[in-house]
Amino acid sequence: MVSLIRRGLTIGLAVLALVVTGRAVAQTDTLPSWNDGATKTAITAFVARVTKDGGPDFVPPAERIAVFDNDGTLWCEQPVYVQLAFGLDRVRAMAAAHPEWKQQQPFKAFLAGDKDALAAQGEKGLLTLVAAAHSGMTTDAYATSVADWLAQARHPRFHRPYNELVYQPMLELLAYLRANGFKTFIVSGGGVEFMRVWAAKAYGIPPEQVVGSYGATQFKIGADSRPVLMKLAKVEFIDDGPGKPSGINRFIGRRPILAFGNSDGDHQMLQWTAAGPGARFLGIVHHTDAAREYAYDRQSKIGKLDKALDEAAQRGWTVVDMAKDWKTVFAFERGGTGASQ
Repeated sequence: MVSLIRRGLTIGLAVLALVVTGRAVAQTDTLPSWNDGATKTAITAFVARVTKDGGPDFVPPAERIAVFDNDGTLWCEQPVYVQLAFGLDRVRAMAAAHPEWKQQQPFKAFLAGDKDALAAQGEKGLLTLVAAAHSGMTTDAYATSVADWLAQARHPRFHRPYNELVYQPMLELLAYLRANGFKTFIVSGGGVEFMRVWAAKAYGIPPEQVVGSYGATQFKIGADSRPVLMKLAKVEFIDDGPGKPSGINRFIGRRPILAFGNSDGDHQMLQWTAAGPGARFLGIVHHTDAAREYAYDRQSKIGKLDKALDEAAQRGWTVVDMAKDWKTVFAFERGGTGASQ
């Protein structure tokens, strides 16, 4: 009898220990929107390796550079790029004053309602639309127009502000990396002035850590004798494809040790990051969840993922299966705000 009682107490204590341990794990899980598995383990194992002081893969904090594409990697890019939706609204308002746009791409595709032709224009077409829509406007006025548009515009499927359609698992990843001494950057084909308006609130990434495409500006003294920067209808740099490593080199000055993308537009950034010495992490967000977001890859006009997906398989890069690896896609699914803390 005494033996049975002792055995019962031992089992009870073991169960209690498991319960307590389970609660502790739940409370300290820094990536709660990620399902347990190979992908989550790959991330945490990499961070542990490069932050272990004295370890063979230790990386000093100053060199812990992490870069993230924006569209399709940090927030939803379907059915059209968010900046394209913004640019189209601006072009629509200005079209009557520009009859020549009816014969010029990408304006012709937009005014004719040809969505396929418009999507085929890609990032360059987007930037052309935006540059034309905002030429002759000061940078301050542009920032105000972006903020005003985000406050009232809604996504056609989710009926929420676009800046609420950020991926909760990626917000957690950004916070997790920063807590471990990483400096996080956006490196996107989108317009840098567009992203800098809202990136700090959405992701906790300040304007000076946003690298993107940009148009020409011109310094002038305004009518009130105050200096202003005027936006010109000229694209100076496209931070997409092979432009991304150039943008990283120009504006960051260090090769990243971690890079995340979601399309072939990020392929060269991933290759550039992988080519450095020491431990490296290459991640791709694979859109496989049509129910909670969208499912697309090789044939998509927006966010096409083909060559980079093949190289990921060949080189052992981490491919995030959105449907399998994420418990939650958007913060609002569980009552959150979507804003980075």
